[in-house]
Amino acid sequence: MQSKTFFEIFIKSLGGRLLNIKHVIDASNFTLHGSFSKDYQPILTIQPGDSVQYSTVDIGWGLTERNGKKTEYTSRENEGMLGHPVVGPIEISEARAGMTLEIKINEIVPSWYGWNCAAGKSNWQNDQLGLSNQEPIRFDWTIDNEKRIAIGRRNNREFSVPIQPFMGVMATAPSEPGVHSTIPPRYCGGNIDCKELVKGSTLYLPIAVDGALFSVGDGHAAQGDGEVSGQAIECPMELVDLTFYVREEIYSHMPYANTPAGWITFGFDEDLNKATILALGGMISLIQQQYKVSKSEATALASVVVDLRITQIVNQVKGVHAILPHGALR
Repeated sequence: MQSKTFFEIFIKSLGGRLLNIKHVIDASNFTLHGSFSKDYQPILTIQPGDSVQYSTVDIGWGLTERNGKKTEYTSRENEGMLGHPVVGPIEISEARAGMTLEIKINEIVPSWYGWNCAAGKSNWQNDQLGLSNQEPIRFDWTIDNEKRIAIGRRNNREFSVPIQPFMGVMATAPSEPGVHSTIPPRYCGGNIDCKELVKGSTLYLPIAVDGALFSVGDGHAAQGDGEVSGQAIECPMELVDLTFYVREEIYSHMPYANTPAGWITFGFDEDLNKATILALGGMISLIQQQYKVSKSEATALASVVVDLRITQIVNQVKGVHAILPHGALR
C-alpha cells in the first residue's frame, strides 16, 4: 500500500473509532491507473469522515521539475487502453451500492507548469473548424500560485490568464464488468471537466459498487466552458485535499455538486439535446426537493434563475451543467 497517515486527530466516538484521520497518497507507478474497473484492488481503505491528500501528475503521465528533470510514470494495471493518469482507487468503508459518496474539496494547489494544444487531430469540432489537418500548436504555461495567474508563451509572445484550479476526473467505479475508459464522463462521475468544481465545492457521486472505489486525476489550472481545443491548462497538482462521507439517506443516479458558484446538476450524452435534458431534469428535481414545489413550478422558477452551460464538447460524450446560483431563489 503506497500511502501513509501523517496526522491523526484523536477524537474518539463512543465505539472508540478514530475520526478525521488524514492520509497522504503520492502519485507513483504503484498508485496510478489509466482506466476504471470494479475489480481493481484499492490502494487504501478509509473511514467516512477521513481526508486524503493527493499529489497528481500531468495528463501526459509525467512530472517536470523546475530544473528540467522529467519523470515518466506508468499504470500499475497495464491496461491495453491508457487514459488519464488517476490516483486510486481508495475504498471507503461502509459505502454500499445505492448510497451516495460526498466529496468535500478542501484544497487544490497546482504545480508550477502546465500546457495545452490545438489543431492537428481529427475530431468533430476540428473538422468543422478546418483544424484537423493544420500543424498542431502548443502553449506552455508557467503557473504563479501567489498571483493566481498562468502565463502562456508561444512564438515570443505572452498571454496571462487567471487560474481557477480543479480536477477534471473524480469518479467512483462503474458497476458494469470489464475495463472502462477514463475519457467519457458517466453516471458515476469520471472526466466531468467542470471548471466550477473548485476549492470549497462538494461533489456528490452515485456509489455503484461496495466500497465506492474512488479515483482522482487530470488537474487543470484554468479552463473555459466547453474545453474547446481538447485540453484545459493541463498540470500536475502538488496538493489535492479531499474529505469523504457516505450518505445513506441520499440517492442520486447522476453526479451533482454544491459549489461557490451555486448548486450544479450534470448531463452527459453523445447528443447535446439529451445531455441538456439530463442536466435540466436534475436541476428541476433539486428545486422541487429544496423548495417543496411541483415539477411545473420548479420549471418556471428554473427559467428565471438557472443557467445552462456546456461543460465540455471533447470527451466522446457532451457535457452540460445547470447552475442555480446561491441566493438567486429565496
